[in-house]
Amino acid sequence: MTVAFCLIVGLGNPGTRYAASRHNVGFCCLERLAVAHNLAFDKRQKRARVALGTVRGQRVILAQPQTFMNESGRAVVSLAHFYRVPLERLLVVYDDLDLPLGTVRLRPEGGSGGHKGIQSIIKHLGSQNFSRLRIGIGRPPGQMDPAAYVLQDFSAEEGLLVEETLERAVAAIETWLMEGIEAAMERYNRGVVEGRSTTDGRNTR
Repeated sequence: MTVAFCLIVGLGNPGTRYAASRHNVGFCCLERLAVAHNLAFDKRQKRARVALGTVRGQRVILAQPQTFMNESGRAVVSLAHFYRVPLERLLVVYDDLDLPLGTVRLRPEGGSGGHKGIQSIIKHLGSQNFSRLRIGIGRPPGQMDPAAYVLQDFSAEEGLLVEETLERAVAAIETWLMEGIEAAMERYNRGVVEGRSTTDGRNTR
């Protein structure tokens, strides 16, 4: 019997200009996951950079859509159809303005919360019933335009917290693969903000 793939998608914008931006934490998270399991993004397929292999005993497709954020759904639906990935085996990793930096949050389904990449995926899949892992990037300071803020790089002061958060996000993905969304939610739906553990139950974005 053929073992189904799990499709893990990190959202971001292609190109070096955006590589270290807040909006690209989904890309960054998948790159760390790939390195941890000796996988390489050595394929271009269905408008995405793709790494194929095994993580924690599960066959996986890691994908970074190259369509720019607002058209992410085109790549996701093409890959899901090509590899016959059921929705319960799809996980999307992306940035969230409404979560503090240092926070990760998993959900089994839901709306887009205004995130253009998730809006596109829901539109093209025709469903909201897929797991997602949100990585907090915090709100912009003052009256700064959120659209400009998400395209900024993290500051040097934020660097250590970003690295620690991405490590926990990778661990959360591994738990999702091995034990499912409920176990991953129970273990990782908390954050570290300025050295304090948080367990707020917000379901925004």
